[in-house]
Parts: sequence; structure tokens; C-alpha cells
Amino acid sequence: MSTDPSTVALPPGLPAHLAAAYEVLAAGAADILPADGLAERLAAADRENRPLRVKLGIDPSGTQLTLGHAVVLRKLRQFQDAGHVAVLVVGGFTGQVGDPSGRTATRTAQTAADVVANSAGYFAQLMRVLDPDPARCEIINNADWLEPMVLGELLGYTRLITVAQLLERDDFARRFRGNEPITLSEFFYPLLQGIDSVAIHADVELGGTDQTFNNLVGRELQRSRRQAPQAVLTMPLLVGTDGVEKMGKSLGNFIAIDAPADDQFGALMSVPDPVVGTYARLATDLHPREVAQLDEAVVEGGPAANRAKRAMAAAVVRLYHGADAAAAAEDHFDAVFRRGEQRTDAPVHQVAAAAVLHLPRILVDAGMADSSSAARRLVDSGAVRIDGRSVAAGTYDLPVAEAQGRVLAVGKRRAVRLQVG
Repeated sequence: MSTDPSTVALPPGLPAHLAAAYEVLAAGAADILPADGLAERLAAADRENRPLRVKLGIDPSGTQLTLGHAVVLRKLRQFQDAGHVAVLVVGGFTGQVGDPSGRTATRTAQTAADVVANSAGYFAQLMRVLDPDPARCEIINNADWLEPMVLGELLGYTRLITVAQLLERDDFARRFRGNEPITLSEFFYPLLQGIDSVAIHADVELGGTDQTFNNLVGRELQRSRRQAPQAVLTMPLLVGTDGVEKMGKSLGNFIAIDAPADDQFGALMSVPDPVVGTYARLATDLHPREVAQLDEAVVEGGPAANRAKRAMAAAVVRLYHGADAAAAAEDHFDAVFRRGEQRTDAPVHQVAAAAVLHLPRILVDAGMADSSSAARRLVDSGAVRIDGRSVAAGTYDLPVAEAQGRVLAVGKRRAVRLQVG
């Protein structure tokens, strides 16, 4: 079942006292599989007077989380707020295999040490979104049951999935048609992820739309072990600040969840109007009906659309920094853009994606300096500003996160808004 982005139809037969929770939990989902799966699991848990066990698999492959990563985490938090248990399955074993989802080539596997190292700062960021209360959050390592599994038991599971089914996956099918290698270990990944669902007795599994196949495997394996099959709820992939491409660090179109409040607010105010509703739906804790109101305001355009964007930006910043910081960030934005301290109509200047951006080169390419040496002199004299703040003398290189969506200005007349990617 694909859900409407603004309103959610309640399944027939859902107990009335579960309707409000269902409306929130189903809102924004790309698919709920089967269509009545979430309602059935909610009703079953209610009859049994227990919380749902809501699974999310995590293979820490990096150390910085973005708003794109947080989409499924926000949905998991909604389940927690409704009284259910988040079960985070850390890929201590599967991370060494490598998830092939969405890949065009074999993914480089991590070592167990890699997984541990990446997890160190990863969970501190996770808990900026999730409720860490042990009664509402379990963190489990799938190496605990996968490493000691004997070969005979694993082979028993392999009989439940055919090679033909695996080759129906878009990423495998594409690579197969292109004569690209697919390792046997990659075929095992969906199976191992499904075994995780059996091991933890999952009621619901969350994931991005690229995880649908893997999550459905879990249902089949649970049936084989006479467990009630989990419902699968997938979330859309969040577009980046460019409003076009999927949010990603490699494209420079991302917003980090641990970015300073001012930076988050400014970057969110730079997103195109058409994606404001998407951000409100996927990256905030606003109620679906509030999101629908923002959608209507964006369609109205003009000041109403600007107010909607501000409401979305403030809602995101509140989640990660609190209400006071969100208010201060909005005030800083106004100081820069509304009270004459910076232009609001700066033209967009496209910059090639890179881990670090060379400021003198950007100034030259944007026609704001005649040469690199002249650009350096402008920086050193304090004439160059980013979002109204002077760039420190000798600062010639900028991380992408400090440039994306910002207004780069020299003096009061020359300014551009940086778009990386």
C-alpha cells in the first residue's frame, strides 16, 4: 500500500482507539506491505497487551548522519512515542558481508573492527533522534546469532529463497544484464537480514525504499519458523538541498544532524519551495495535518510559502537543538537576510563537488576577484563574508558543509549563493 503524502486512509476494521496512532505511524510512508500489515500488527499487539517490536537494521559505514539518514529514524521515534520498542540490529556480522541494495558494483565489505570504529560516534548521533530509554530501545548485534550458526541451519534457510527471486531485484538484474560480477556473499545478504527478523521476533521492519526486497525476505523466513510475519514499512529517500538528487555527502547537498543550529536553519531556507512539504513530512515531528497545511501554503506562494518554509526549518532545528536555539537561528537568519546585512536575491553560483572547496578559485570563477592572489587579499582584508560573517584571514579552503546554500559576498554589492554539485 502506498500512502497519500498528506492524509492517511484508515484500514477497515482497525479498532477506533488505534486510529490516531495509525494516522501518525503510516503518514509519509512510501509503502506498507501488505496493505493491512501495520494495522494487523497494531491490533495484535493491542490484544496481547504488549508493545510492537520495530526493527531497523544498521550497518555503520560512516561516521556522520544527515537528515536523509534520519528519515527512517524519525519514523522509528514515532513508534517509540506511541509506546513501542525500537530494536536496532547492528550489523556486526552483516556489515562484513556488505549490503548490495542500490549498488551498481560489489560493495567493499567492512571488517569487524571497521564496524566497531564507525559505531563509536554513530550511536551518539542516533540518540539525537531516538529515545534511549532501555525500555523503549534495544541495541543488538547480529553477530550474536549469525556467527555461531552451523552450516546445516544456514542451508535450511537457503531453501526458502530461489536464485530467480534474487535476480528479480533491480540492482542484481541490472548487473546481471551488464555482465557485472555478483558475489555469492551478496546473495546471502537478504537471507541474513531476514534471519535477523526471526531472531528478534520483529513485528515491523522499517527501511528505505531500497530495502523493500530484503525486508520482505524476513516475512518468508518468519512464516517458516511459525512466527507472525512482520509488516514492512518503507520510507522515501529524501532529496538534497538542490531539490533534485538524493541527499548525499558525495554530492554536497546534505544537512548534517549535528550541524550548528544557524547552519541548519540557513541550509533549510535554501531548499526549493516545491520540496518544503517533503522536508516537513520526512524530517520533522509535525503532525500530518500540519504538514498538509504547509503544503497548501507552498501552493499559495509568496509570503505564505516563505512562512511555510520557516515553519519547516524551525521544526527541524528544534528537533536537534531545542526551541531556544531554533528561535535564535531564525533571528540570526533575519539579521543576515532581512535587516540589510546580506542580499536575499543573490544569483546561484554552481561549484563542482569536492570534499574541500578552494575559496579564491570560487571568487575568481564567480567574477568577484580578478585573480587568485587578488581573492586572497580580499579574504585577508576581511572583505569576504559567508552568510554575513567575515571569513577569517588566511582561510582559503572551506568544507562543503560550510558552503552549501550559503551566500558568499564581497562588499555590499557582489554576492552569489553557492550550490555545490
